[in-house]
Amino acid sequence: MALLAAALTLALAVPAGGIGGLVRPAAAASAGEVVTIYRYVDEDGVVHLTDKPKGDTRYRVFGRFRVQELVKAVGPVGIKGLAAKHGARHGVDPRLVEAVIAVESNYDPTAVSPAGAQGLMQIMPGTQRDLGVSAPFDADANVEGGVRYLKSLMDRFGELPLALAAYNAGPERVAKHGGIPPIPETQQYVTKVMDTYARLSR
Repeated sequence: MALLAAALTLALAVPAGGIGGLVRPAAAASAGEVVTIYRYVDEDGVVHLTDKPKGDTRYRVFGRFRVQELVKAVGPVGIKGLAAKHGARHGVDPRLVEAVIAVESNYDPTAVSPAGAQGLMQIMPGTQRDLGVSAPFDADANVEGGVRYLKSLMDRFGELPLALAAYNAGPERVAKHGGIPPIPETQQYVTKVMDTYARLSR
């Protein structure tokens, strides 16, 4: 139910009156699947939501939802919360994080590219292993790993366009060419992220 995890994690990513939540289901759900969500409010007023209460009697049925509806309800607003959280943690401008997410996955935590990149920040399976990201469709885990990887590229190459090119085409290609590789897709990618970053920074 990683898709559900992504939706609920995102929906609760931006604090609002002390509301928060933890959802860590184990397997992927189809977009049309209807799931039952359970809810309880703890002594601090924090709202907890899950689809697997595992016998915890504090949870009561909150409602039944289609997974795709949950994802659509989340949208960019919740993602801004994840960008802020992990951007601050790793020293990357949250607006840059959001720009990468917008270009990479169009805010879709379930996105999979033809090459096999997965999740909001479109991390390839090999890079996931290097980063220790074991649940790429978990929005929180994906953004944390993606931001950590982007920061490492920024530190390595020193210039944002080069770091973005490395994020798209791989660091070895950038190192080999001593700049942005002559790959149309990568060149367009860098332009799109930089333009989106500028727009979000206005």
